Amino acid sequence: MSAAPLLALDAVSKRFVRRLDAAEKIVNLFGGNRREEVVHAVDNVSLQIAEGEVVGLVGESGCGKSTLGRVVAGVHAPSAGRVLWRGRDVDSLSGAERREAVLKIQMIFQDPMSSLNPRMRVRDIVGEAPRVHGLVSGGEVSDYVDRMLLRVGLDPSYKSRYPHQFSGGQRQRIGIARALAVQPDFLVCDESIAALDVSIQAQVLNLFMDLREDLGLTYLFISHDLGVVEHLADRVVIMYLGRVVESAPAAELFADPNHPYARALLEEVPRIDTRKRVFQPVKGEIPSPLSPPTGCHFHPRCPHAMPRCKEEAPALREIAPGRVSACHLNEA
Repeated sequence: MSAAPLLALDAVSKRFVRRLDAAEKIVNLFGGNRREEVVHAVDNVSLQIAEGEVVGLVGESGCGKSTLGRVVAGVHAPSAGRVLWRGRDVDSLSGAERREAVLKIQMIFQDPMSSLNPRMRVRDIVGEAPRVHGLVSGGEVSDYVDRMLLRVGLDPSYKSRYPHQFSGGQRQRIGIARALAVQPDFLVCDESIAALDVSIQAQVLNLFMDLREDLGLTYLFISHDLGVVEHLADRVVIMYLGRVVESAPAAELFADPNHPYARALLEEVPRIDTRKRVFQPVKGEIPSPLSPPTGCHFHPRCPHAMPRCKEEAPALREIAPGRVSACHLNEA
């Protein structure tokens, strides 16, 4: 694994703004108090991913992990901060360099039925991008698609079919083949097995690991399934309401989580060796990203919250080699 990061996020934030429509502007003219709504989906996230590494990104629904994945993949532009590819700001690149960076980072989505064009045959879904970008010539596309389908465990004779003619697991393999067709170095997997049956999940996970071994791929693996992340990831990043609260090697984090939110998540992972326990979910609901709490975002739900937590956001601090955590308790 290379010491220099393949991909780095430098203080990346992403905000979604709902502008006032004409009717709301008229209401304001007559004394109304309508305001634009701003969703703080990702808040000042810095992260480095080394070449060949598998980073698991976990957190509750609504914490911003999928938005962060889309920023990494270039689906969303960051509202602030920089995305660095091999040490260079992606936004500063132009021409062939920018195209190469865009192609080298690909995304595999959660629901293959909605991410695959239902009007296109598999041969076009997989073969269009490499042909358009000049990776293969028109005469080579058919054989190239066959190789991509074989690599993900699909019969090339199915390439004339449409997405609805496949099972969920097969559609996900088509999505993986589409991503691999442009010869990426980095894959963002956004809940890529969540919509599949458990038996099919295992097959797709094994496929991901085989591809990593064969092609030297790097993964940002977004998931709510902590058991899968523990099995798959080299390093785990925990997000809460748009912020990273802890990052550590997978074995160390699962053995001894530091941040109160990370502990609350991991304590309730079902395990064979823990019996007769009453399930106790994290207290309270995740606050709205429209109006996040001041200070530490987790303080309304934290059993260890202090007055300082309500006023001052804790910085990510190194608590051990390769481990960082954002909690004021680490300063005590």
